[in-house]
Amino acid sequence: MIIVIHDQQRVFKLLIDGLVITSLNGERLTTIIPKLVAQYPNKLLVWCYKQVENNIAWSNINTLFDQDRKMLSFLPEMNFFSDSLGFIEDSTYIKLNKNVTFPTWQMSSYVGGIFTSVLHQVDGRIWKTKSFDFALNSIAKTYQSKGLFCYSEPKLLIDTNELVYRDQFYANLDMLFTFVKLHYKSIWCFLLFFDLLIYERKLALWSWSKTFFLSKKKFSNQIIFNDISSNSIDVISQSIDVIIPTIGRKLFLYDFLKDLSIQTHLPNNVIIVEQNPLEGSRSELEFLNTEEWPFKIKHIFTHQTGACHARNRALELVDSNWVFFADDDIRIKNDFNQNALINIYQVNSKAVTFSCLRGGEKQTYFDRFSWVTFGSGCSFVYSSLIKDILFDTKFEHGFGEDADFGMQIRNKGYDIIYLPEPNILHLKAPIGGFRTKSVLEWHSEVVLPKPSPTVMLFNLMYKTREQILGYKTILFIKYYMVQSVKNPIAYYKGFQKQWQLSLKWAKILKERHEV
Repeated sequence: MIIVIHDQQRVFKLLIDGLVITSLNGERLTTIIPKLVAQYPNKLLVWCYKQVENNIAWSNINTLFDQDRKMLSFLPEMNFFSDSLGFIEDSTYIKLNKNVTFPTWQMSSYVGGIFTSVLHQVDGRIWKTKSFDFALNSIAKTYQSKGLFCYSEPKLLIDTNELVYRDQFYANLDMLFTFVKLHYKSIWCFLLFFDLLIYERKLALWSWSKTFFLSKKKFSNQIIFNDISSNSIDVISQSIDVIIPTIGRKLFLYDFLKDLSIQTHLPNNVIIVEQNPLEGSRSELEFLNTEEWPFKIKHIFTHQTGACHARNRALELVDSNWVFFADDDIRIKNDFNQNALINIYQVNSKAVTFSCLRGGEKQTYFDRFSWVTFGSGCSFVYSSLIKDILFDTKFEHGFGEDADFGMQIRNKGYDIIYLPEPNILHLKAPIGGFRTKSVLEWHSEVVLPKPSPTVMLFNLMYKTREQILGYKTILFIKYYMVQSVKNPIAYYKGFQKQWQLSLKWAKILKERHEV
């Protein structure tokens, strides 16, 4: 193990396999670390600020870094970049839960670590900066989408309430604009400048103008990880329950059940929640009883529609190790379950979402990486993880219940990993779903709210103020291009009214406590 103790910019103390190396003290961090990586290409590199050394949970280090594709760091309470970053990034990586292990590319020099086998492959131009924090964030931002699992990890510290701060732990406005220029499209620099001006009354003209003379670098992002071997895992012993909500898709459901019936790793239970809103109606799934199935079928018939309600009913009946959240119009190969478990254990994850594409749709993602949402029709989750999690019915018949369920998982300290294999074929059946258009409370408004109140609700629950305002700017611009009112003043007034209505209904939904 290599331990670099620093004073923010330079090496204060260096230990390699327990031996103190004094000859490199005083070296700039962004200069010495690439040299250490070249000399020791297969070691764990841990860094910390000198005043934090005695607060490091050294006994946790080897357990926390259980695979080479992990990058961990922690900075109590704040982040290196200010909340203004939210103006141009809408992801879940901005508002962090500092109490649990939380996926994010936002790293810190306060304390952290990564394997040199990973650093050995990063683009060397990333180190062309005086700021160690800037370099760490560039590495995480560049390689997270290629499978580097980056987390804010409070377990790195013994006491997370013991705070030691210096100004250098935070980026100034110049650094923020530089980072945006290097890692986002150039238009985002303008939008950051614009949002700072209209929402913060900050004229960041000097910081923005500096980016005009900064050439955008496209860092090489190809990287190879050594996945954990699954040879020691007894996949066969892992039981699976499949949850399928269905409405009016009898034939599609039958075909999917047939796929499940020929799996090389059969599920224990298939839990089907059949919905039909017509009073007096009965189940149309007679094949559940007339045919023999190699698994137990738990069938619920209900007149109450809604995916949230249906999945919550099904979750009450789960008793296996894993839950396969499935749609009723998907198809899988006969070795899907077996390969799914093998791939899950390779990345040592408790929650994964699989590639789920329509026939003929081109696959975009080929790497395993932290996923920003959750697919309630194509995911595996360890059942004990979600014993106290339900789909929030405040999102029923709207949008966002999948993303909300994913955020509940993340806020328990677990990441959701996207796996490109084994993949799922999504038929996108033309019937079923919302067979009759749901009449929601806000449909009685003379002007409909924009965005949908459930989208706004999700933003209020999981996004920062700056993210919500940045989203408002983008929505304002995009919507103007497709609506009929071209007078900018009239359009602005109408948009503001729709936005305020969305906020009103989102707050009404948020105050409701039923799940």
